[in-house]
Amino acid sequence: MLSYGKKMKFRWLSIAATLLYSSAGLAHPHSWIDMKTYIHGTEQQITGFTMEWTFDAMTSAYMLDGEDMSPDHKAQTLKQVGDSVMHNMINEHYFTYFYNGEQPIKYKLAENGELTQNRTKLTLTFDLPLSKPQPLTKDSLKVLIFEPSYYVDMSWKKSKDVILDPELAAVCNAEMIEPNPTPEQMSYAMSLPPDADPDNALGQLFTQTVRLHCKPSS
Repeated sequence: MLSYGKKMKFRWLSIAATLLYSSAGLAHPHSWIDMKTYIHGTEQQITGFTMEWTFDAMTSAYMLDGEDMSPDHKAQTLKQVGDSVMHNMINEHYFTYFYNGEQPIKYKLAENGELTQNRTKLTLTFDLPLSKPQPLTKDSLKVLIFEPSYYVDMSWKKSKDVILDPELAAVCNAEMIEPNPTPEQMSYAMSLPPDADPDNALGQLFTQTVRLHCKPSS
């Protein structure tokens, strides 16, 4: 069992960022995640998501700091670190917000979490099933993925990083809407040092939105 201190180490990347990037001159964000999101469903409903999150090299190094990555222990170490991150994201709703209009849609617990390493970067993959299937609507469904304080930038690099199941893609398309913060909001984020008290209204200002436009089959 992991000690309390080790559990706290993996509480989430905002803590990693605070410890890793100690210079007060650095602005928000302090860690970066490149995302791919697979949206699962049929011609009538959405059933869940598969997430693929790749951490920047510096954050990846911090996550493995002090861990045994020798050939004999690498697989077990990655499993322990991945399990810890998955556990500690439960109360954060996996940083994933799915809405029908303004009504949040609930999930089950995430499944099949796996942390892998490719050279200097770690990638976390997991499945996030919905509590119950969500019927398709014309244009009221939207997905946002963000860390509320904006210590961590979570973004899709291109629209093709949001992938719909073939049946779903036959009746829906995904529109990616880029954030549009004001100059004042950008200046505020750039002024925040790593040890600033979290401003949990900040992340949503800088997050992308994926809106689904669908023609559900009758």
